[in-house]
Amino acid sequence: MTKHRIYSMSFGKVYPLLVAKAEKKGRTKADVDQIICWLTGYDLTTLEDQLAKKTNYEDFFAQAPQMNPSRSLITGVVCGVRVEEIEEPTMREIRYLDKLIDELAKGKAMMKILRG
Repeated sequence: MTKHRIYSMSFGKVYPLLVAKAEKKGRTKADVDQIICWLTGYDLTTLEDQLAKKTNYEDFFAQAPQMNPSRSLITGVVCGVRVEEIEEPTMREIRYLDKLIDELAKGKAMMKILRG
């Protein structure tokens, strides 16, 4: 089975799009960074390192220090697919991030986004 092309895409190319989506709705880059760090366990320094290294999406998630155990509480639809029903683990992680950024852009409170 061939891998989805997003896996080979540089996270550094997608990251500005995530930030732009949030900023367009009045949120900040710091909000996006907080979500990414919460989800993956990266801190700001290691996140910046991953961006500078042009790590691809698949490796970005594979190398994540500690995926947040509360991410299983993320439910809903992204791109017409229910995230909790995605079987392929890497794609599920990608869609979790998409869903969190969607919630941020919709104005949801950070505490609720981070499943607090």
